[in-house]
Amino acid sequence: MTAGPEASFDAFATSAAPQLRRLARTWCRDAHRADDLVQEALERLWSAWPRVRADGNPAAYARTTLVRVLISDARRPWRRLEVLQDLLPERPSAGAAPSGGSDASDRVLEAVRSLPPRQRAVVLLRYAEDQSVAQVAEALGCSEGTVKSQASRALGTLRARLGATHPSTTASEGAVL
Repeated sequence: MTAGPEASFDAFATSAAPQLRRLARTWCRDAHRADDLVQEALERLWSAWPRVRADGNPAAYARTTLVRVLISDARRPWRRLEVLQDLLPERPSAGAAPSGGSDASDRVLEAVRSLPPRQRAVVLLRYAEDQSVAQVAEALGCSEGTVKSQASRALGTLRARLGATHPSTTASEGAVL
């Protein structure tokens, strides 16, 4: 038994996991669910590892696999019906500073989260991950024109929901996400 494939996959998964987790957490805003989705993507990657490693671009394959897992998960209606009742969310005291981002940042993330799965994937890959149109098209398995139209529709929706004067409507949209 050789340790080559296992060792190379372990090294890749260790180095790629933080970026994949960041993308998944931005997508679903639930750290535990994001970790589960990253784990599922890495499991799928492991099953194709010899081919992926030979192809020479495992990071792109991992990102594409994660996006497909995220979209697939968003289509599961039972996921939306699942509600935890045992734990109440912690609320900061009236005088305490918020532990998360600013109100504007929270509004932007909530608006992005409300986009349809394909538009959300395009926005996150294009602006949060700073991918080119061609890279996003390859990751989503669609044409560059589809990426452009989905991005345009998503940005229009975000502008409408956030107001035309919101900072996310400027050229530095990725910085707000």
